[in-house]
Amino acid sequence: MKRIVDIVPASPGWYARWRFTPERTRSYPVTVWALVEDAGPSTRHVVVGVDAGGQWPGGADNDPGADFIRYVYQAPEEGQPEDLFNPVHPARESRT
Repeated sequence: MKRIVDIVPASPGWYARWRFTPERTRSYPVTVWALVEDAGPSTRHVVVGVDAGGQWPGGADNDPGADFIRYVYQAPEEGQPEDLFNPVHPARESRT
C-alpha cells in the first residue's frame, strides 16, 4: 500500500510529461513533490511530482491512456514547454 509521508511545494519550472499517443504528449506543471512510502516486502520511499491535474506516476486516478514519460525542468525565463496543458489556468494564461 502506498502512503504519502511528506509534501513540499514545487519550484516554478518543473513539469510532468505524459504520453497519450505515440505522437501526442502533454506537460502539466508540477505543483508539489510528495515523498511516498510503498510498504511491501521491502518498504521503499519514492519522491513523485504531483501535477496541476492531480496526476502522479503510479496514481490510480490518472487520465486513462496517459503514460508518464519523465519530469522536465525549464527555467521560467526560458518560457514553457510547447505541449503545456494547465487545467488550473485558461489556455490564454498558460502560454505566457
